[in-house]
Amino acid sequence: MLPPLPEILSTLRVVSVPLATTFRGVDHREAALFEGPEGWAEFSPFLEYEAAEARTWLAAAIDFAYEPQPVAHRQSIGVNATVPAVAAERVPAVLARYGACRTAKVKVAERGQTLSDDIARVAAVRSATGPEGRIRIDANMGWNVDEAERALHALSEFDLEYAEQPCASVEELAELRSRLRKWDIPIAADESVRKAEDPLRVARAGAADLIIVKTQPLGGVRRALDIVEQAGLPAVVSSAIDTSVGLAQGAHLAAALPSLDHDCGLGTAALLTADVTSTPLLPEQGMIDVRRVTPDEELLEAHAVADDRRAWWVQRIRDCYAELQRSSSRSTI
Repeated sequence: MLPPLPEILSTLRVVSVPLATTFRGVDHREAALFEGPEGWAEFSPFLEYEAAEARTWLAAAIDFAYEPQPVAHRQSIGVNATVPAVAAERVPAVLARYGACRTAKVKVAERGQTLSDDIARVAAVRSATGPEGRIRIDANMGWNVDEAERALHALSEFDLEYAEQPCASVEELAELRSRLRKWDIPIAADESVRKAEDPLRVARAGAADLIIVKTQPLGGVRRALDIVEQAGLPAVVSSAIDTSVGLAQGAHLAAALPSLDHDCGLGTAALLTADVTSTPLLPEQGMIDVRRVTPDEELLEAHAVADDRRAWWVQRIRDCYAELQRSSSRSTI
């Protein structure tokens, strides 16, 4: 049962927090926060997402604010540093924001950049982390199969932990994975799980060695746990550059996984230059705590969006809420 919409909107706060480095073409991250009986939750689908896709993000926030979460198997989560598609000389400064993280995720295949840019960036990360550091790359669907094969061969000298979503389609991932069997470069699926109507298709097609799961786009902790169980593949929990309120949702998912063998992409508060709480979920010795986060009133005020942006988010929530109502009605017919 959905809580009444006016109840959700009664506690709504919409913020815009600055990023240390441009990400997905933006230098501020907007997020809608609201409070329920269990605490605060975040609704922050990317601005280009329509209601049909963004509704699962709202379902996740409602679940976190209104329902007790599954039992936690751990009280802290190992996290990776995230290196955007910056010039190689900026890598040390980015990594310095994360402290002692042993794992780094490096963005590659950025539009307008070349494979040489990617190689230089990954090489800079390897130089900074040393031979014991773990490096994973994320292409965000930026390559076709031939481009991915060529790029991963070139990057293999840096001992990659895995390559995340190198190609767009499940069929391409499966083809690439078959080509790379002798190279021992595991393939991780992110968008193919997160944006798909059938997130289990990746596992059935043998298209990935592990899956990336994110609490908001998958509809909440319980639904994400169910997808991981059915897929039968190792999982890494990641974020979408959330505030610490949203990162808390991801931490609860990571804590609830029966098995967690990889560091998670939940250290991204380090990419923000401000947050909604004076006790943000920043990595400490490569870990974040599993806890709920209550925003500070003065920080909510300091980072509040203008009235027109707040109205835009209110309408977005109304549209997503209507989508959830329609899907709920169809499921009961």
